[in-house]
Amino acid sequence: MKTTTTFIKIYANIRDSASTLEIKKQTSAFGIKNCGGILRRVLCGVAVGSTLFTAGCAMNDAPSNKTSLEIQSYQSRSFEVDKKTAFNSAMSVFQDLGYIVNSANLDTGFITAESPTKGAKGSDAFLSFLAGIRVEGRTAVTAFVEELSPKSAKIRLNFVERKKASGDYGQQSNRDDPIQDPKIYQSAFDKISDAIFIRAAQK
Repeated sequence: MKTTTTFIKIYANIRDSASTLEIKKQTSAFGIKNCGGILRRVLCGVAVGSTLFTAGCAMNDAPSNKTSLEIQSYQSRSFEVDKKTAFNSAMSVFQDLGYIVNSANLDTGFITAESPTKGAKGSDAFLSFLAGIRVEGRTAVTAFVEELSPKSAKIRLNFVERKKASGDYGQQSNRDDPIQDPKIYQSAFDKISDAIFIRAAQK
């Protein structure tokens, strides 16, 4: 009888140990599975953030095919009007286009403005979807209005595309890409010219 009782106790201990071991295995497997998913997401986020940052640096470091004189030729235009009228016309056009004027000083002739924040598009949107990376962009413009004579002024514009990428795990990158499409500047100067014409006609 004693032998039988001892055997039952030993069997029960073995069975309990096996159940405990199985539970530990399942718990361990569950933890590894979830940790793996979290780790993959972290690594994916870091990789995507690094990709955006590297791409941004590469684009910023890419040499321009245009000379400084060529860039200045489409970024600048002279108007047969006084500095104040040219200054106010440029600022008015920025506001009409939906830009937020950050600063404007008639004495120095500088105007800085930015467009509202825009969401990611194209490849940036795809990267955002992959790892929860948020990509925001906006266009910034700087205008310098210079007086050439009491009735003549020159305006120089500089447009820059700004992008900011940030992730759930603290990774972040910023990118500023100069806009060098002459058509963009041509369109802006056409609008400024129209605004100057209207202001001059109202005097």
